[in-house]
Amino acid sequence: MYRVSHSLPTPNPSPRWGRGILRLYLPQRGEVGAKRRVDGGKFFASLVIGLACTPPAAAADAIPDFSGHWGKNTVDPGLPPSGQGPVTNTTHTFYMRVGDDKSPILKPNAAEAVRKAAAISRTGENFPTPSNQCWPMAPPNIWRSMGLEIAQTRDVVTILYDVDQFVRRVRIGGRHPDRVTPTWFGDSIGHYEGDTLVIDTIGIKPGRYSMVDNYGSPQTTSLHVVERIHLIDGAAAKQAQLDAERLSGRVEVDMGGASVDEAYKGPGLQVVFTVDDPAVFTVPWSASATYRRALGGWDERVCADNPHNYISGKDADVPRAEKPDF
Repeated sequence: MYRVSHSLPTPNPSPRWGRGILRLYLPQRGEVGAKRRVDGGKFFASLVIGLACTPPAAAADAIPDFSGHWGKNTVDPGLPPSGQGPVTNTTHTFYMRVGDDKSPILKPNAAEAVRKAAAISRTGENFPTPSNQCWPMAPPNIWRSMGLEIAQTRDVVTILYDVDQFVRRVRIGGRHPDRVTPTWFGDSIGHYEGDTLVIDTIGIKPGRYSMVDNYGSPQTTSLHVVERIHLIDGAAAKQAQLDAERLSGRVEVDMGGASVDEAYKGPGLQVVFTVDDPAVFTVPWSASATYRRALGGWDERVCADNPHNYISGKDADVPRAEKPDF
């Protein structure tokens, strides 16, 4: 078996940094994509050494600390605190993705896309998504990720998702360029409003399988996403996760869900995002994703390392470039 083991040096442990050892393994037979174990709960620190160290004490005290390993056991968002919510799963289970095509937020073309996806699900097959075809997932769909880490510096917030190790970088302060070049994660700028990080994202590039949610709602170049990240009471976070699991189904640990630390009594992390795409939705709508402290190492999930599905016998439609970008 091919194996790579490499130690990554990190700064001295602190509330924002830690030590980690990266060990990589190829996938076992039957898996779609490689799953790699990263020992040490703070591997993420190694990825951001080149950014900057912890901000000066005065700056650090002025902003909330979102660092650490966060997890959840659903791939669907929860309902927002108020207002119009997202398309939801009519089966209330992770194992069959049937979106509510009668949701009032859907324009006719979007409702038709959700119906087509649901029809495939009812046959027992999975309809193509960015996740199962190894394509990038843009905000807000990236919040389906069941594990994440956040690193904050004075000028940049870096978010690492455990879905294909996707990384987002949010510039703190400033404004969007007058002409934004579309990218998979878009152009994100952020600022703090008290204890809340507010992220504004535009310029999100649509791809072949791009969708705003897990039910086939389309994504266009008009997509505008605003995310508000803040800490909430631990008991409230636990209840929000239970509510989300009842709404769309729980993903157990052996299926990729997080090992949530039930003994941890500190705060949870909640993201409330608002989605506006006039080409797809009748009104802007909101949803939430709630995380709690997670246990264990960091599992790398690299879809393109082994895109073959041994159950269906098909290969994922991994992105390919006909010519180099540079």
